[in-house]
Amino acid sequence: MTELTHYIGGAHVKGTSGRFADVFNPATGEVQAKVPLASAAELAQAVEVAAKAQPAWAAVNPQRRARVMMKFVDLLHRDMDKLAEALSREHGKTLPDAAGDVQRGLEVVEYCIGAPQLLKGEYTDAAGPGIDMYSMRQPLGVTAGITPFNFPAMIPMWMFAPAIVSGNAFILKPSERDPSVPLMLAELIEEAGLPKGILQVVNGDKEAVDAIIDHPVIQSIGFVGSTPIAEYIYGRGCSNGKRVQCFGGAKNHMIIMPDADMDQAADALIGAGYGAAGERCMAISVAVPVGDATADALIERLIPRIEKLKVGPYTAGKDVDYGPVVTAAAKANILRLVESGIAEGAKLVVDGRDFNLQGYENGFFVGPHLFDHVTKDMEIYRKEIFGPVLSTVRAQSYEEALGLAMDHEYGNGTAIFTRDGDTARDFASRVNVGMIGINVPIPVPLAYHTFGGWKKSVFGDLNQHGPDAFRFYTRTKTVTSRWPSGIKEGSAFNFKPMD
Repeated sequence: MTELTHYIGGAHVKGTSGRFADVFNPATGEVQAKVPLASAAELAQAVEVAAKAQPAWAAVNPQRRARVMMKFVDLLHRDMDKLAEALSREHGKTLPDAAGDVQRGLEVVEYCIGAPQLLKGEYTDAAGPGIDMYSMRQPLGVTAGITPFNFPAMIPMWMFAPAIVSGNAFILKPSERDPSVPLMLAELIEEAGLPKGILQVVNGDKEAVDAIIDHPVIQSIGFVGSTPIAEYIYGRGCSNGKRVQCFGGAKNHMIIMPDADMDQAADALIGAGYGAAGERCMAISVAVPVGDATADALIERLIPRIEKLKVGPYTAGKDVDYGPVVTAAAKANILRLVESGIAEGAKLVVDGRDFNLQGYENGFFVGPHLFDHVTKDMEIYRKEIFGPVLSTVRAQSYEEALGLAMDHEYGNGTAIFTRDGDTARDFASRVNVGMIGINVPIPVPLAYHTFGGWKKSVFGDLNQHGPDAFRFYTRTKTVTSRWPSGIKEGSAFNFKPMD
């Protein structure tokens, strides 16, 4: 049994709370490691180390901080296979999907190499007689992030890379379900030249989360997870005077217009709905074909594609389409929601309830499911399932389809498949959702744009990565300066007006 650690002050540190969580191999159901759950005192120790290290790091010029990111990118490429294998072993993702997890985080690190440009302030000379004004972006100090199980490489890098390159120290509290990759990332970035103590990894549960929220030295908190916890962290964090950005749940709709390429739409739904076993906040979980003829054509194409999906462990090869879900509890919740859909009258077109993988009977595998004739009052429509379950809601018009996406409480991502530019432009303009795909099923922006939803999918006014990340992890200071020349004048009690 492997006993994992925290990473504090540039070293692996054993937990002292006496509390541990099991880390499973989702494919076999076996416990493969135990991870320590930090006490508030252990979290405070990490903050103390970070606070001592941060001023010297902030004094390093942005170009030199960016060079650490350059080297970090090289090391991520070097260890890509090693990171992907560790990620798959604890999360259950296929190896290509795990490598993609690392790659999308790496791309944000690449963007952070541009920190010298992104951290530049503004300058106005001669704002008044002999007066110059300029602004500068300065780091917050000690910052923190609480990240989810479903992207144990990508989302930590989305947070700590811009925070650190901006001159902050960062406390990372990763998911206790798959904590190994965050520990590996901390080692790698120090190998790239980051001073010890700037990135700390503190494993834990609610006790550690509450300690982060309440610690007076921590200036900002980033969070990705469920909406109820996002609301909790946002409310309590803001009341403690911290800068907080929290990203919550999702129910992403994909509208299929009658003029869409049905084969393209079906293929897109397979990848977007079932990839990573549906454990993505940007997964498409609701298909909205417009018109019964469109719906019938779509279902006809989906069924054989779904039935051909290969479900298995990452060790079964790169042709595996998706692996297990992360825990037995996640599997049980998905199957409970499937049963609720049947009970409420939805038609289960593809039934994966009896899926059983020989040799992996104790694994957390869930077969693919496809519902048709789902209505918006059903629990499977209202709630985020976070599993390989696709619901089809038939709309009779474009306006009805648009209304479904707009009326749902979540507003993370949405997509439309159509050949008509006017319809696509209208959809993108009107829908109240943060990330839009036009003939793109999972519209995750690239690193130099920002990622973030609307409505109950987000709490806070700044998004992740892109320019918003540098705004979130810095505060602006504005300086008004005057250098008198000639004979010194007497005191003035008002601004001298400009000529």
